[in-house]
Amino acid sequence: MVATPISDNPLITATVTTDGHGLRLCVLASGSSGNCTWVASANTAVLIDAGLSGRRIKQRLETIGGSIDALQAVCISHEHQDHIMGLRVLQRRHNVPAYANAGTAEALARYPDWADLPWNIFTTGHPFTVGDLTLKPFSVPHDAYDPVGFIVEHDGLRAGIVTDMGMATGLIREQLRNCQLIVLESNHDELLLRDCNRPWSLKQRIRGRQGHLSNQAAANLLTEIAGPTLQQILLAHLSDDCNEPDLALASAQAALEAGGHTHIRVGLTYGDRASECCCCVAPVP
Repeated sequence: MVATPISDNPLITATVTTDGHGLRLCVLASGSSGNCTWVASANTAVLIDAGLSGRRIKQRLETIGGSIDALQAVCISHEHQDHIMGLRVLQRRHNVPAYANAGTAEALARYPDWADLPWNIFTTGHPFTVGDLTLKPFSVPHDAYDPVGFIVEHDGLRAGIVTDMGMATGLIREQLRNCQLIVLESNHDELLLRDCNRPWSLKQRIRGRQGHLSNQAAANLLTEIAGPTLQQILLAHLSDDCNEPDLALASAQAALEAGGHTHIRVGLTYGDRASECCCCVAPVP
């Protein structure tokens, strides 16, 4: 099937291709109610996080032409509930292997419901393979035991996924450079967070160094890592009451345009439905 373009850029497509080439990505859900991202080549499909119920993961995969039974791994970024809700169902009912670093596995083992969960343990900072995908976990600042973002590579193509971080470190900038696709947190508008009806302690946690990235901080990060390789960004983990989709989009787009990166397409992710499906392919020489 030939994919239908969603922009004038031939490297970005809106439907899942079946010609055996490219790296495909769809954010099945993003936000405080659940986070789950599907990444696939023609031969291998994995999830980054499983923050929806098993039933909803199955349903959303089916809406994009995927299958829960085709999953070869679910890779967990950290132990918070909005990233692990469907993990036990995926593993016990569908036999999907679970991957995490030792800190995340140990954090979950403290709870009786998770103590007997078998893990494939990866080491943060060291790549590992699942099928023909290479995954590179890297440290991010967040209030969890050992949280990570992921770079997923296939055939020279790179997708970066980082949805919970309080600040953009030098390591994060280094890892996200030279990606074709990036899923990046743009959690809150600073003024909306200031004025919202939340406890002051929670506001401080969100804006802290181990909290969540604001629209402006995300935009600043994009200006530092954008270049000719980057083709599409999906803004993720938008707060329901401390952000607006238009504000997040405007911040990112304005920053990219000011830097002359008008070729980069910016899209949104959602809590109640899957995002558009994206596919990057190597340009024809």
